[in-house]
Amino acid sequence: MNSRDKAIIENLKKFRVLNRDQLIKLHFIRNSTPHVVANRVLKRLVDSRLIEVDKTNRPYNYFPSPRSIKKDSTKIPHFRAIADFYITLCAYEIPSQFEVEFKPLAKGGIEPDVFMKWKGFAFCVEVQRSIYSKKQMQNKHKLYMEYKDSGKWQHHSKRFPAIWILTDKYYDVDFQPLNAVQTKDVDGIFKYFNS
Repeated sequence: MNSRDKAIIENLKKFRVLNRDQLIKLHFIRNSTPHVVANRVLKRLVDSRLIEVDKTNRPYNYFPSPRSIKKDSTKIPHFRAIADFYITLCAYEIPSQFEVEFKPLAKGGIEPDVFMKWKGFAFCVEVQRSIYSKKQMQNKHKLYMEYKDSGKWQHHSKRFPAIWILTDKYYDVDFQPLNAVQTKDVDGIFKYFNS
């Protein structure tokens, strides 16, 4: 198994699921024929039982072996959205740390979709694919305040992480005194870097 094979398996473990096009962007984009090379490598990894494939969708979805989620899980679009977010970030700068489904506290505490360090800043990222009620967003604020008050964030970052909510809908919720931003995409964060 070569280093690219290992990197593919590690990314499948990290993101739980990736489709072929995402794997191409992460591992094959520099090849002269990325689709051909990706198909050949992924077939070899499936045949070797190092990864698993679901052929019911196109492009196919790939999973680590053994899978950590079901092939028909309703969370697949969510995990793929997190992977798309990561791929977009990498176009600007590769995060020095990127942890999916970060769980810094006991069950019932805050569970951001991602904890990452990017461009010298720590972020807790919420990839919102669903519409949340104002009450649900206020509860998220409460959980983040509990995380801040616990001091456990200091194990992961020198400063309390900024909260980055990726959403198509703007939420009118005051996250003060926490540093929280809402953007529709990665490009939206740059206005906060410049302010």
